[in-house]
Amino acid sequence: MSYGDIMRVETTGASAQTARHDGLSYSGVAASKKMAQTDAARMMKYKSKIDSVGSRNGIAPALIAGIISRESRAGNALQDGWGDHGNGWGLMQVDVNPQGGGHTKVGAWDSEEHLNQATGILVHFIKRIQDKFPNWTAEQQLKGGIAAYNMGDKNVRTIEKMDVGSTGGDYSSDVVARAQWYGRNGY
Repeated sequence: MSYGDIMRVETTGASAQTARHDGLSYSGVAASKKMAQTDAARMMKYKSKIDSVGSRNGIAPALIAGIISRESRAGNALQDGWGDHGNGWGLMQVDVNPQGGGHTKVGAWDSEEHLNQATGILVHFIKRIQDKFPNWTAEQQLKGGIAAYNMGDKNVRTIEKMDVGSTGGDYSSDVVARAQWYGRNGY
């Protein structure tokens, strides 16, 4: 099953709100690339796990790295594996809140088991978006699945406003831009 080519997905990158987290005075693709680059050294210790999970799930390793960068800053933003005020678990921040995703954590926060669980959740949402929007291109469906990973598929309504309601108002655009940086840099 093809989920589209992350390198061909259109993106505007990080919002000013997201870029400010790193003290950046600019936003857009350049800000997303800078944040991905900041996380690159930490990301390297997970590369073999990311490659394995990507291959197993048919997802570009660069996309997994982009989500890890956005969600946990390659683990740097976590406290004993937890983030989002105790609602997110692991590098890819699986939502364990019963009122949110309601998932049960699998594996250690930086384990291949965790990455496989989170990537499976991403694949689930990509498939939901494919079913919901069969006339979108594969790349649009992929971007919609990324947005749904953050806020659920019910909140993805249009291509033009895909990130409305997502964290920072830019979730899929920022993840895509980070993933494209990782794709050009060894993932």
